[in-house]
Amino acid sequence: MRNRVISTVGTLFGVAVLVFVMLRAIPGSQITAGLGTEAAALTPAQRQALEQYYGLDQPLFTQFFSWLGNMFTGNLGYSARQQQRVLDLTLHSLPVTVELAVLSILLALLIGVPLGMLAASRTNSPRDALGQLVSLAGLSVPAFLLATTLLSIFAASLGFNPNGQGFATLFEDPLLNLEQMLLPALVLGFGIAAPILRTTRTAVLEVRSNDFVRTARAKGVPERRLQVKHVLGNALVPIVTMTGLQFGYLLGGAVVVEQIFSVPGIGRQVLLGIQQKEYAVVQSTVLVIALAFVLVNLLTDALYRIIDPRVRAS
Repeated sequence: MRNRVISTVGTLFGVAVLVFVMLRAIPGSQITAGLGTEAAALTPAQRQALEQYYGLDQPLFTQFFSWLGNMFTGNLGYSARQQQRVLDLTLHSLPVTVELAVLSILLALLIGVPLGMLAASRTNSPRDALGQLVSLAGLSVPAFLLATTLLSIFAASLGFNPNGQGFATLFEDPLLNLEQMLLPALVLGFGIAAPILRTTRTAVLEVRSNDFVRTARAKGVPERRLQVKHVLGNALVPIVTMTGLQFGYLLGGAVVVEQIFSVPGIGRQVLLGIQQKEYAVVQSTVLVIALAFVLVNLLTDALYRIIDPRVRAS
């Protein structure tokens, strides 16, 4: 447990340093992003006043530890563009991304696990080829291409574009919210279904080769019960591992899909912060995403102990 805590703190600190350095390496600043070409007309006194306002006149070492110290007190910074605290922005956008990630994972599991088991039921057969084809399509088709295509088809041909309206949260309008989440979750879920499908196929094939499966079949255990309880039940650990990794990726990697479908998630918040060179928004939001990713990994480890008694005993 102690090593896990040290590793978590080290990971978060490394992410904080990396994001801080990378942002400063990008040409421009919050001043040039806000004023554009008019920044060239600033007098030295005006530029100095703006640098003091944004805290850019301080040494990088001071800027970094000042920001990090504020993070521990819950002060994630302030967005001058949106005139809001970064904490308020994050509290609004993070649940949106979590909801999108949960829906995407559910769709991915509904696609990947059954197709993976179907492909593993008879290798080198048409059903196996179908699974491999779906997996290849999920891995090779870019998310932005699939998202743009689906949006064009549904909006232009079917007149279905709920994302063109103002975004509704799950508590404000559940039906509209699910309609707005349907297409982005389908795009992300299809891409994530591919590694889950492959992992399921490999894990099921490995479990089916064990002696206890042949023994259960010889005892007359019904095939459906054998596949679900004995085979799939013992193949869950690698499937859970892959699902946890993909869920963590979704928390920060859904930015392209969120932008295309106008979903105000945390990935889109980072993108807008980068465009406006709002250091506090990007730094704090990325650190929150990293923390969420670490928590997902810890939850995945806890699920191991529930699923597999051998892990619980070790």
